[in-house]
Amino acid sequence: MTTILSNNRQFDSLGFIVQVLKGRWFMLCASFFALIGGGAVYIFGSYSEVIKSTQGYDQSTLNFLGFSKDLGGNLGAPIGLIAEVTPPWLTLVIGSTLNFVGYFMIWLVVTGRIYKPPVWQVCIYIAIGTSSQNFFNTGVVTTCVKNFPESRGTILGLLKGYLGLSGAILSQLYLAIYGNDPESLILLIAWLPAAIPIIFACVIRTMDVGTRQSNEGKLMNHFLIPSIVLAIFIMAMIILQREIAFSKAGYAASAAMVCLLLILPLYIAIKQEFLQWNAKEEVANANIPNEVVIEKPQIVEPEEPKESPFPQHSSREPPHTPWYANIFNKPERGEDHTILQALLSVDMMLVLVSSFAGYGTNVSVVDNLGQIGKSLGYTGNTVRSFVSLVSIWNYFGRVLAGFLSEILMQKYKVPRPMVLVFSHFITCIGHLLIIFPTPGSVYFASVIIGFSFGVIWPMFYAIVSELFGLKYFATLQNCVLMIIPLASYVLNVRVTGILYDKEARNQLKRNGQEWVKGTELACVGTNCYKLSIIIMTCVSFFAAITSFILAMRTRKFYKSDIYKKFTKDGTAAETELTKSSDRD
Repeated sequence: MTTILSNNRQFDSLGFIVQVLKGRWFMLCASFFALIGGGAVYIFGSYSEVIKSTQGYDQSTLNFLGFSKDLGGNLGAPIGLIAEVTPPWLTLVIGSTLNFVGYFMIWLVVTGRIYKPPVWQVCIYIAIGTSSQNFFNTGVVTTCVKNFPESRGTILGLLKGYLGLSGAILSQLYLAIYGNDPESLILLIAWLPAAIPIIFACVIRTMDVGTRQSNEGKLMNHFLIPSIVLAIFIMAMIILQREIAFSKAGYAASAAMVCLLLILPLYIAIKQEFLQWNAKEEVANANIPNEVVIEKPQIVEPEEPKESPFPQHSSREPPHTPWYANIFNKPERGEDHTILQALLSVDMMLVLVSSFAGYGTNVSVVDNLGQIGKSLGYTGNTVRSFVSLVSIWNYFGRVLAGFLSEILMQKYKVPRPMVLVFSHFITCIGHLLIIFPTPGSVYFASVIIGFSFGVIWPMFYAIVSELFGLKYFATLQNCVLMIIPLASYVLNVRVTGILYDKEARNQLKRNGQEWVKGTELACVGTNCYKLSIIIMTCVSFFAAITSFILAMRTRKFYKSDIYKKFTKDGTAAETELTKSSDRD
């Protein structure tokens, strides 16, 4: 299929479509779409109240359900090991299947279509549903970091940004499709996030070239702009929907605009592929030899032994060396560590402690945000606004952390863990706004906590990939995530939930009433969460200190050129790929 251009050149439409579908920029867009379905875990606060009321749970039971959500969504080491030996498309298909099964069962429970199950069964259902996020996350993030190794901070910011924004996107779509019905929200997050990754599963794959193009940084900024516009638009819609009663058509128009902004990155990807297509055509018409590299000039260097296009571990172990022989004989920071070498290092211990405190405090507040708003006298629409604000500013935190940390590291040699120090400190401010509420303070708290929570995500991924290498990144990133269920159980279930129920029972006793098991246990007033959030504030401060220690330990490493090996080896890979594609 060809088209005649104005300069008498023929345009091979089919060939161009194939180039777009095989290109890594379309793969990046497909990754954005796949992660949009992974945000169901972040809007637990929007549908947790309907689970609590229909099943007659107290707050401790609901928080234990939240712990099960976090356990399923972050029990990732087995998923990482699966991803080491399976292609990304299979990882995504498994995640889609688990997403539908888990959330569909929750919907059947809430709507009474099946007999009321015991708590442990509901916990299993939600753990199955949320485990899908880890499959989506592992399949997409690991692949993109390997495809863009020199832009990993920026890439992680974009990917985690779309993931953080996905909760607000799903909320807008659900209002347009089903209206204000929390039960239907559960149905939506059962089928929609399962369908999207299946559509793009075959596109998301590891490319042969992992080198930075000359205009790669500029292109990343182009992808950033539509996502920022999308976030601002959704935030505006949240404010309007709280102030004005939207009709069905109004919600539909809002959702249509959201979908339009979501597909805008496709235009950027297609435009970039078109420019590369024209460049190849010009080279062919000028009879330039095929082996010339288009995007980056070839640098003549002294001949060296031919190496693999991608960095490999430099050490050579003698044959029949036991697997445990070099556990404590660790390579330099930035080189590929084995899983045990990384897990038993001091740097990883600091990362795990910081993630326990950082994740645990933020997850506890986000999961309880609906109940926090209700205890302070806010209505249901306002509480949903809190949840959506967390999602939107979670996005801004992720994106800005990725882009700014990359600039600070490359231009000013600021260790990436210093961004975590900042995040933990502003989390303390958000907690204090809840402890000492004033008119509108919970809105500011939602913004601050959402932003700081967002900063954490791309930073831990980037730090792990930089300190311990990319060889076992799929497993190591999930090992860090496995600390979240423990943090959620300790801080959310054993601290927040128990203290909330204790205050609620004390309120009933002061009113001369007794709580009957199986009925909803509600608490009203500032004392419901005061003590628990004071504890969270102290833990966040401790996380800031831990991150600062990690920054001081790694400051020498971050002052060096940590991406040098990718530039050198990636150039060789790009040259080889260009020769191969021209021969074809």
